[in-house]
Amino acid sequence: MSGIIAQNTLLSSGLIKSPAGGGAWNFISKATASGSATISFTSGIDDTYKEYVFTFKNIHPSAASEHFSFQGNAAGASGYNETITSTDWYAYQSEGGTTAFSYYEGGDQAQGTDFQRIVTDTSADADASISGFMHLFDPSNTTYTTQFMTRANYMHENVASRDERVSGYFNVTTAIDDIQFKMSSGNMDTGDICLYGISS
Repeated sequence: MSGIIAQNTLLSSGLIKSPAGGGAWNFISKATASGSATISFTSGIDDTYKEYVFTFKNIHPSAASEHFSFQGNAAGASGYNETITSTDWYAYQSEGGTTAFSYYEGGDQAQGTDFQRIVTDTSADADASISGFMHLFDPSNTTYTTQFMTRANYMHENVASRDERVSGYFNVTTAIDDIQFKMSSGNMDTGDICLYGISS
């Protein structure tokens, strides 16, 4: 009983402790999409934690064949156009049974400044959405580049489950303190994005 009470106390305080003994998830902020062109996190990313996690739940795009993506700003910068080098690969199965597992050259960047894709070619069906997470590692460190990893599952425009994974780094040693999410075109009709700091 005492373990249940302790766990409920952590949950009600906004802090979730991993049962496996890992770091605690400290809730920072939440943004809810409502026909939103962009969702930006311009506070809460600093030197308090060495790892941050964004979770996205049931992001529904306003149009099909779009890409859910992100970019960042280095401290003091604006425009969400930092230089990124990244990789992208996916596993795929359609409702009709077609499968694939592949590196995706269309989703990576080599010293690019575009928004980095998290998922590609979404469905906009009424029951379609995007859910997943993004890890941002030690973004206030000014010795090393800031690395990130994303993973998301979503309904692809070909009516398929697609598990897409992206990793890479912002090729700048200035702290990254802003992150913005958006679709490549159109809006995020519904869904929410939460930001957590991971403490050891």
